[in-house]
Amino acid sequence: MFDLFSGLDAWVGISLVLALAFVLTFEFINGFHDTANAVATVIYTKAMSPYRAVMLSGVFNFLGVLLGGVGVAYAIVHLLPVELLINVNTGHGLAMVFSLLAAAITWNLGTWYFGIPASSSHTLIGSILGVGLANALITDVPLAEGINWQKAIDIGLSLIFSPLAGFMVAALVLLGLKWWRPLSKMHKTPETRRELDEKKHPPFWNRLVLVLSAMAVSFVHGSNDGQKGIGLIMLVLIGIVPAKFVLDLNSTTYQIERTRDAALHLSQFYQRHTDTLGDMLALGKSNGSEMPQFYRCDPKQTEPTINALLRDLRGVPSYNDLDADERVQVRRYLLCLDDTAKKVGKLSDLPAREKADLEKLRKDLTATTEYAPFWVIIAVALALGIGTMVGWKRVVLTVGEKIGKQGMTYAQGMSAQITAAAAIGMANIYSLPVSTTHVLSSGVAGTMVANKSGLHGGTVRNILMAWVLTLPTSMALSAGLFWLASQFI
Repeated sequence: MFDLFSGLDAWVGISLVLALAFVLTFEFINGFHDTANAVATVIYTKAMSPYRAVMLSGVFNFLGVLLGGVGVAYAIVHLLPVELLINVNTGHGLAMVFSLLAAAITWNLGTWYFGIPASSSHTLIGSILGVGLANALITDVPLAEGINWQKAIDIGLSLIFSPLAGFMVAALVLLGLKWWRPLSKMHKTPETRRELDEKKHPPFWNRLVLVLSAMAVSFVHGSNDGQKGIGLIMLVLIGIVPAKFVLDLNSTTYQIERTRDAALHLSQFYQRHTDTLGDMLALGKSNGSEMPQFYRCDPKQTEPTINALLRDLRGVPSYNDLDADERVQVRRYLLCLDDTAKKVGKLSDLPAREKADLEKLRKDLTATTEYAPFWVIIAVALALGIGTMVGWKRVVLTVGEKIGKQGMTYAQGMSAQITAAAAIGMANIYSLPVSTTHVLSSGVAGTMVANKSGLHGGTVRNILMAWVLTLPTSMALSAGLFWLASQFI
């Protein structure tokens, strides 16, 4: 880990330390901001003591980050347009990183202070979009190219539909439980059980389900939200010390050859489909390999890009054998080829089997650019896990008591948590970032409606306002900070 500071001048080294501290602070805040939602029901229903709940939640968040992979991490990274990612320089990288992190931390702390379950995911995504749009305005790039709109739409849809699904599915699960066991003790609130049965804790099986589902929510939260932190750190490292992190320097000779073979097979794939792709990719019109130092990804430059990549990786046993500029160039080639392949894969003229083959080639192409060092994963896991263990009380009270006009029953807690764990787990499978806050809060609201408990208008209004305002506010904050920082670059 510490060798990343070797060869850096003092200013860049200090900036790198500050940027990493910012990211880990964001993840720490995310821990007590978002994870409070994961333990809210299990604490409120007295299924576990607060201390045990947050300790176990911290452990499962840690494990979730450790075992979650990097799919969601790079879904976040690729919100920024390829041009912004390939033409990296230290000053630009610093401005980008500090702007989006400062905006995200400011909004997260503000909503936590007032006990509002706002989404760290929305905050982070809004901050990244703000930087992308501000960069487009500053560099006179069309706004349509300022961010990766397709990725933004995919993520936006997942963030919109996941709470709706949480609301409806949790309500249906509760109705199913009421139909199955209408007189069960699981339909009591903790207060009712204490008054009528003189017992503090839920019935055994309900308690077991509440505990297991809370830990499941913590695990999937760690794997989803933790990956966002991993993505942020990779943005920091690529933006500030690109020579050391634009490519995975631990890649084996086999992995490098596999990347080179993927480019070769990609060329052969395009040649097989010359009739369909000839005009789009300008096939057969350029056989050279010379590329400008700074360029935009252009499908018509596909052949020269492939040739340049094959040339630069020929006989290379390790990325350490490439100098700093060559590593940056190889990353540019790989990202541009992947971007073009993604566009080709959306063409309706290609058969489904060919699209599947193209998707496999894309994975091989990006295998050595979409990675995270193990120390990054551990650092994020620790920050999120430790953050889980502090500051949870404000949000627990909101989720447990203030969403509905009546207290939460055991059945409602189980329904909301099972739904949240399943929804976030599915999102992880498809590498989509979702909001634990939104899914779980919506699930609780859905059970309140299904239980005819009613909703607290004031609290629901505050939560909805936070949901609606989070994206534009974080976008405006990060865009303004990025513009300000760019004046000094």
